[in-house]
Amino acid sequence: MNLKLSNILLGILMTSVFATEAKAQPAKQNLNISFLLDLSDRIDPKKNPGIYQRDLQYIKSVQKSFINHVRGKKMLLLKDQMQVFFNPIPKITDIDQLSQSLKVDFNPKTSKKDFLNIDKIYTDNPTKIYQRAIKDGNYVGSDIWRFFKSNVQQYCIKPQHRNILVILTDGYMYHKDSKIEVAGKSSYITPQFLLSKKLVNANFPAIMQKNKLGFISFPYNLKELEIMVLGINPSVKNPYEEDVIKQYWTDWFKAMKVKKFELRTTDLATNLAPVINNFIQGGYKQ
Repeated sequence: MNLKLSNILLGILMTSVFATEAKAQPAKQNLNISFLLDLSDRIDPKKNPGIYQRDLQYIKSVQKSFINHVRGKKMLLLKDQMQVFFNPIPKITDIDQLSQSLKVDFNPKTSKKDFLNIDKIYTDNPTKIYQRAIKDGNYVGSDIWRFFKSNVQQYCIKPQHRNILVILTDGYMYHKDSKIEVAGKSSYITPQFLLSKKLVNANFPAIMQKNKLGFISFPYNLKELEIMVLGINPSVKNPYEEDVIKQYWTDWFKAMKVKKFELRTTDLATNLAPVINNFIQGGYKQ
């Protein structure tokens, strides 16, 4: 067998081995991480000092876990992506360009420069978005409910990927164009709304059950979606507010058959970093 033929056969063999390895790659190892940012007045420094900086640190924790995951894979097997969504889209300078820059896709053609750039991009550009939204001061609310109604299935679930949605919010839902109530269920909750429903004591589960209270859900089967809600910030006026908020979200996610989820009250980023990393690395079990 001559040298030329040997090289050809060796090339075919190596290609076959790599192709087999790529085909055998478990789908869960391909990450598809989406952020949904609540840019309502909860990020107003005058109302909630330090909250937007904490959001930025949560974003960095997710980004670092994502990069650690990607670096642990062979280049040929890279098929991972991360992106950021808003609803509504904030009316701030360069939002299209900023949003596009935060959509990252790692594949076998990804360059070393892309690996080096993501840390800077996910440090600088979320900061610009938050600071410009704060400067604009037009806090119309965050329509998380409508995002789920219209976009979550199309935007956040990708075949042959482990799909994770990270929602940064205080746990309340409100948008001026999405105030709906149907037979006890609603598209929004605010401190005033929960107070009006008398969800202010340890008997709140019975009240919710009796009056069929909860978020309006959709007939979705989100079995391919995992969700982290970070930054829940209940009103201190009601000692049961956190429990009520989490009950609303829990019932909502279960109704839509979300694969697994984590609901976390706002905390120092250093405390939540291990939780975030554990969830993304697959160590968290519902």
